[in-house]
Amino acid sequence: MKKLTPYLLAASLGFSVYTYIAPIKPVDTKADTAAINTLLNDWHVAAAKADYNGYFDKIAADGHYIGTDATENWDKKAFEAFSKPYFDKGKAWDFKPLERHVYFSKDGKTAWFDELLDTWMKACRGSGVLEKEGKTWKIKHYVLSMTVPNDATKEVLPLKAKYEDALIGKMKKQ
Repeated sequence: MKKLTPYLLAASLGFSVYTYIAPIKPVDTKADTAAINTLLNDWHVAAAKADYNGYFDKIAADGHYIGTDATENWDKKAFEAFSKPYFDKGKAWDFKPLERHVYFSKDGKTAWFDELLDTWMKACRGSGVLEKEGKTWKIKHYVLSMTVPNDATKEVLPLKAKYEDALIGKMKKQ
């Protein structure tokens, strides 16, 4: 057994080094990109149709949604509570993707995206993180932002200040 120990140690060390330096097998993202595009498109359609379950089933249990207002930073449960009255009235929101880019982690289990949306607020930017749970992608984090053309910033700032100066002051004191 003493003669075998150095060989087992060497083999174990060699295997460990190989697995550490071996290149990670590239993940084929074509099918996952299509699945994510379908998920996000269906998610937006579910909101437009006020399909509450179709919308919220796509968000992970520990998912977060950040809206356009500076105070809108919700976990899934709080976002469901905020949104339910809109869905119950049969009219939530209707966001139509104009463009989307999807990116993946090396292991293919995490994806992030950005999208440009046509909304009642004009162009908005959506971005988020998805995680693969088994074979299903779930939205872990979504951020919706209104876009402001650079040339309009000076015109928009006084409007924002009317609402956000007090919030900024309050948060600086915390």
